[in-house]
Amino acid sequence: MIATIPPYRWDDLRGEIATLYETHGQDHYGEGVSQLEHASQAAQLAIDASAGPTLIAAAFLHDIGHLLDKGADPSSAGDSDRYHERIGAGWIAKRFGDAMAAPIAAHVEAKRYLCAIERGYEATLSDASRNSLALQGGPMNEAEAQSFADQPGAADAVMLRRWDDAAKVPGALPITVEQLLELI
Repeated sequence: MIATIPPYRWDDLRGEIATLYETHGQDHYGEGVSQLEHASQAAQLAIDASAGPTLIAAAFLHDIGHLLDKGADPSSAGDSDRYHERIGAGWIAKRFGDAMAAPIAAHVEAKRYLCAIERGYEATLSDASRNSLALQGGPMNEAEAQSFADQPGAADAVMLRRWDDAAKVPGALPITVEQLLELI
């Protein structure tokens, strides 16, 4: 079955994404960077890795669920998992399709996977990522890790996860929202 994408007008989508970053892009989520800095850095890392346009766009929009989750109280971000990856992937799938949504949906599971299979990976995570790891189920067990690795698109989710981990340099904004929207 081929997924169909509703006929969203690009100008409307551009405006919607730009508004989300204008409204919430300076918000922090437990890291030393803003949402916009994080998104910009992740996208630039994808560009630097010569990723395809869909994965570059996914890197830029991977945490859009945080921006969309209007019910979130930023002061309680460390108290519960609000499933930002599911919120974001659902929004992306409706507008851009499953190919862009899949790595976004799996980037949290990719963190759990890497903690399970790569010695020392968990120690490289930021404090906020280690805290959220516990809320997200902790490292995968062997069966979960194998199941994740066998999924189509697991490699893209792992690449996105690595860019997510590296995109936490305070003050760095290598690419603007407008430039990113042009890439999409």
